[in-house]
Amino acid sequence: MQGEGRYSGEPSVFVRTSGCNLRCWFCDTPYTSWNPEGENRSWDSIVEDVLQYDCTHVVITGGEPMLQAEVQPLAAALREHGKFITVETAGTVDLLLQADLMSISPKLSNSVPSLERAGEWRARHERDRHRPQVIRRLLRDYDYQLKFVIDQPSDLDEVEAYLAEIPEAESSHVWLMPQAVTAAALTEKSAWIEAAAVQRGYQFTSRLHIELYGNVRGK
Repeated sequence: MQGEGRYSGEPSVFVRTSGCNLRCWFCDTPYTSWNPEGENRSWDSIVEDVLQYDCTHVVITGGEPMLQAEVQPLAAALREHGKFITVETAGTVDLLLQADLMSISPKLSNSVPSLERAGEWRARHERDRHRPQVIRRLLRDYDYQLKFVIDQPSDLDEVEAYLAEIPEAESSHVWLMPQAVTAAALTEKSAWIEAAAVQRGYQFTSRLHIELYGNVRGK
């Protein structure tokens, strides 16, 4: 089930790649970034697995799926089978592939990890987290949503500055989402973030999977 954004609540098959070029301190899938796990799989074997499910929506996520070249034939094959493809990306890596929705989560300064935790990754994260030329290409070539993680009220000003830099982004495609991994924190932040989204003409998304299941790893 998709838990965020435009298709929140939609039954979905998730294909999760491992490996990421960023190190967000609040990453809720550290097994794909901070400590990447997983086995090597061919894209055609993954297609076979996905087709076992009677489900139209397929979400290709990570980590950062745009780092994986085999996502290209994977997405193409799934679309040939009539699947609706959402790609979840931070918008820092450009890869030409087929997708019905590009779900882009730009990383604000609130994502930067501490030096104590991240070491040299802190500087790499700060250097790589904002690639406006990649964002512009994705917005031009795909249906999209821009999904910003909001932790503190000051993050709202940074969203405004970000969008001023990329004026082609339509406000109706902008989503604000709480940074929260517990239902209690999600409820507390949702109240003021949703109000801010309405005031600014943006969309609001909760994290439905956190509400229903908590911060647990999927099977």
